[in-house]
Amino acid sequence: MTDCKEILSMLRSAETDVLREGAYLAGEERCEEAVPLLVEMLKSSNIGVQESADNALRSIGGNEAVTGVIPLLRSDDAPVRNGAMDILRTLGSQELSSIIPLLKDEDVDIRIFATDILGSAGNVMAVAPLCDALLKDPEVNVRYQAAVSLGNLGLPEAAKCLNQAMRDEEWVQYSVIEALAKIRHASSIDAMVKAMSHSSELVVSMIIDALGEMGNVKAVSLLLARMEDSPTALRNKIVKAIVKILGAKLVNLLPKDARANFRDYLLVALEDEEIEVQDAAIAGLAAMGGDDAAAGVFAIAVRLDPDKDQDRLDGILGSLAKMGVTAVLKNALRNEDTHAALLAVETLSRVDDPEVESVLVNAFWQGSISVQRAVVAVLARIAGPGSVDFFMDLLQKHNDGKVLKSAASFLGQKLKHAPAADALFELLDHQYDDVKEAGLDACVAIGGDEMQARFKGLFSGLDPMKRLMAVYALGKIDPAANLELLRTALEDENPEIRKHALEAISSLCYQSEVWLDILGPRLLDENRDVRQTVVELMGRCFSPPMVPHLLHALGDDDDWVKVRVLEVLGQQKVVEAIPQVVALLENPNKLVAIRAVECLGSIGGTAAFQALLSISGSDDYELMEASEAAIARIQEEQEREM
Repeated sequence: MTDCKEILSMLRSAETDVLREGAYLAGEERCEEAVPLLVEMLKSSNIGVQESADNALRSIGGNEAVTGVIPLLRSDDAPVRNGAMDILRTLGSQELSSIIPLLKDEDVDIRIFATDILGSAGNVMAVAPLCDALLKDPEVNVRYQAAVSLGNLGLPEAAKCLNQAMRDEEWVQYSVIEALAKIRHASSIDAMVKAMSHSSELVVSMIIDALGEMGNVKAVSLLLARMEDSPTALRNKIVKAIVKILGAKLVNLLPKDARANFRDYLLVALEDEEIEVQDAAIAGLAAMGGDDAAAGVFAIAVRLDPDKDQDRLDGILGSLAKMGVTAVLKNALRNEDTHAALLAVETLSRVDDPEVESVLVNAFWQGSISVQRAVVAVLARIAGPGSVDFFMDLLQKHNDGKVLKSAASFLGQKLKHAPAADALFELLDHQYDDVKEAGLDACVAIGGDEMQARFKGLFSGLDPMKRLMAVYALGKIDPAANLELLRTALEDENPEIRKHALEAISSLCYQSEVWLDILGPRLLDENRDVRQTVVELMGRCFSPPMVPHLLHALGDDDDWVKVRVLEVLGQQKVVEAIPQVVALLENPNKLVAIRAVECLGSIGGTAAFQALLSISGSDDYELMEASEAAIARIQEEQEREM
C-alpha cells in the first residue's frame, strides 16, 4: 500500500513514466489529495499522461473529483473541455448537487454542458432541473440539449414537461419528439397529435414516425382522423405508423368503416419514394389481401435486384405468399420475363393452399427451361398422388437432367410408385451421371422382387458401371437375400465393385455369422482402397474376433492401411495390440509413427504409458509433441478413474 504523500511526490515529477505510475496508484488508493494534481495532468500534451489522470479521477470519484474537474469546462482547449465533460458524465450522478447549479450559469455553453452531463446521471433527481431548463431557459440550444438529456434518461417523470415543450420552436421540437419516442408515455400521444396542427410539415412527419415507434394503439384513431386532410407524403407516413402499431392484426383492429379507405391509402403508399413506407404498405396489404394489392406488391418485387436486395425481396415474397394464390402470380408463371416467373414460383412454393399444385402443373409446359426446373422442384416437394400422371409424362417427354431428377425423386423416394419402374430403370442409361444416380436411388426406393430381378440381370452384364449400380442397389434393397450375389461381387475384377459389395455386406455385420469370414480374406485384396475399406468397416462393426485380422493388417505394405488400422485399434482400446504398435514407433514414415503414438494414448494403461515415456525425449519435435499429448491423455483418464 503506497502512502498518499509518496503518490503526491510522484505526481509532481517531470518524468512521464513516473507521472503515469503515480496516477495509477492515486486511483488504486483513491487518494483525494491528488485530485488537483490529476486535474492539471488532464491539460498535459502527452496523451498517456492525460489518460492515466482521467482513469485515476474516475476511480477516486466523489465530490473532490467532480468539483475539481468542473472548472475545466471553461477551458479554451477543446480536447481538455471534452475530456472533462466525459469524466463528469460518468461521475456526475454521484454529485448532482455540484452539477445542477451550473444550469443557472451566465455562460450559455456551461448551461449546455450541464444539461448534457445530467443526461447521463441515470437519476430521477435530474429530471426536475432539466425540465426547468427545458421550459424556462432563454437559450434555444440549452432547451434543445435539455430535451435530448431527458430522452437519454428515459424516465416517465419527464413526460409532462416534454409534452409542454411541444409548443416550443421547431429546433427544440426535434429533440422533444425523439425524447418522447424513447419514453413512450401514454400521455404524450395527445400532446404530439395536437402539436401537428401548429407545426411544420417536417415536424409533423417526425411526430408521425415517433407515434409509430411508440406503438400505442391509442394513436391509431387520432392518426386516422388526420389522414383525409393530409398531403400524400404525410398520409403515407401515417400509413407506415399505423401498420407499425397494429402489425398483422391490422384487419381485425381497424374500425370497419375505416378499412376500405385505409386499403386505398396502402395502395397509394406503395408508390412512395421511401423504402420503409413501401415496406409498411406491403405488410399492411399482406394482411388485407386482394388481387390489386398483390399486383402492386409483385411489381416492386420484380424491380428489386435479387443479389443486392436479397433480404428485402425475401420479406416481400413472404408478404405475397400471405395473400395466397392471386391472379398476378398465375399470370407471371406464363410471363416471358423469366425473372418474374421465377419469383412467382418461389412465392407459390410458400403458399399453403392445395390450389398451388394444379396452378404449377398447368403452367409447367409454358415456361422456359429454368422456370420448368423451378416448378418441378417445388412440385416434387408439395405434390401428392394426384400429380402422378404429370410426373410420369415428364419421364417420357422431357430430356432435361434436372427435371428428370425431380421427377425421379417424386415417383421413387416420395411415392414409391411401382408403375414408374420401367421409366426409372431407363434413367440408368442416361448420359449424365447425376441423372443415373437419381434413377438408381428412385429404383432402390421402390424396391420389391421385380426390381431386384432387374438388377440381378444388370449384374450379369459386361458393363462395369451397371454391375456397380446393381451391387449398390441390391445391397440397399435386401443385402441378406442377395448375399450370394454380393459374395460373387467381392471377386469382381473392378475394385470399385468390390468396395461397394463390402459396404453392402457390412449392413449385416451384427446379423450374419459369416460376415467376418467374408470380410477377412479381403484384407489380402490387391487393391489398397479395398483393404482400407475393410479396415474401416471392421472399425464400424467392431467385435473381438476381428482383432487378429487387424493385427495382421498392421503389417500391410501400404502405410495408409497401417494408419487406418492404428485408428481402429486406438478407438477400440485393443490392449493386446500394444507390442506391435510400439514396434511402429520406429517406422520411417513419420505419419505412421505419430499415429502409433496417438493409438497408444487412446489405448492407455501402464505398458502404453511406459512406451510413450521412452520416446518423449525424442529429437523429432512433432513426435515429442504427439507423445506428450498422448501421455497427458492417459494421465487424465487415470485421474477420472480414481
